[in-house]
Amino acid sequence: MTIPAGWEGIFEQDEKIVWQGVPDGRVYFSARHIPMMIFGGFFAGFALFWMIGAAATGGSFWMFGLLHFTVGILLALAPIFWGPYRRRNTWYTLTNKHAFIATDLPIRGRKLKSYPITRDMSLELEKGDLPTVYFTSEMRRNKNGSYEHKIGFERIKDGLKVYGLLRDLQRNKP
Repeated sequence: MTIPAGWEGIFEQDEKIVWQGVPDGRVYFSARHIPMMIFGGFFAGFALFWMIGAAATGGSFWMFGLLHFTVGILLALAPIFWGPYRRRNTWYTLTNKHAFIATDLPIRGRKLKSYPITRDMSLELEKGDLPTVYFTSEMRRNKNGSYEHKIGFERIKDGLKVYGLLRDLQRNKP
């Protein structure tokens, strides 16, 4: 079998592409965005209040609040705009052995992550206009401890088909 161009050194000898796609890159709002947006709004609001107070005393000391105000605005808007930007720079490939997620993001650069398809992998279908198929997760740390981050093919138009393909591939594993 010949390995497709660009996949040399990545695919195993008997590996073949079953599906390829991209996530939807449109802006959408979800209830899970609300906590970060509220926090960012309060952060920016406090910085603005502080800058007004500092400006009233005269001088240019108020400009130190600009950084905090900017961070607050970014925190408030990031849940809505960062997700679509990230998805517009993401590509998915499903083979008979692996699920691949490729990204090309500023600062982070190009990355290709591979997730083996196993019989015991946990599949989850998040239904909607554009379904998401989760096939693994990883533990991530934050200041409050650890949390589970689900990994999969997000907001894809043929999510039901991909979910079925993954289940078939999973059933055929030894």
